[in-house]
Amino acid sequence: MRVVLAALLMLVLSSCVSAQEATTNHNVILRRDPSTSSPPLEHLSKDTRLILIDASTTNGFYHVRTEDDQVGWVYANFVTLSPAPPPAPAPTTGPQCDSSISAHVYHPNRLIVKQECIEVTGTIVDPTANQSKHQADGTRHEKDGDTHGWLNLDAGFESLLNAGNMSDEGGNLVFEIICRFPISSTAPDAKTALSGLYG
Repeated sequence: MRVVLAALLMLVLSSCVSAQEATTNHNVILRRDPSTSSPPLEHLSKDTRLILIDASTTNGFYHVRTEDDQVGWVYANFVTLSPAPPPAPAPTTGPQCDSSISAHVYHPNRLIVKQECIEVTGTIVDPTANQSKHQADGTRHEKDGDTHGWLNLDAGFESLLNAGNMSDEGGNLVFEIICRFPISSTAPDAKTALSGLYG
């Protein structure tokens, strides 16, 4: 199915402006404060992906966020920075985006708006085909009631993909349709974020 997707592009990243990605190159301790005497929050294994909250170091530590939203400090020598992502292409003329939808984001601290409105083209592909719980409709059913899909981008939009898209999403852009399914009982707080959108 060929589509044109106009969307509010959000990355599930920290609130840092640069959204610099990094990877641990040793086993390392995530600490509460930038000090070896600070209490450990978590033990991170080698090759754990991180997002830098601040690209500069403090006392030889980076302030980071893990993929499971844990925030803390790691020793900078045990972190390898990923190349900075190339800038996204300029928006094209087309449908207008409704930026007010961002007020209904579930756990908005995970996200950063890189560009409010951009139009991309590609082919929708099934993001569940290689998963144990394959969905007949070819979409992921999320606990917060949203559904995720994959868009195999046309040539020229590769700069919208990051390392996570390549390693975890089959090289595809993830799009999300909110309020598609009932909210799971395990995510009751999603109802607050989506207030006024469910019929």
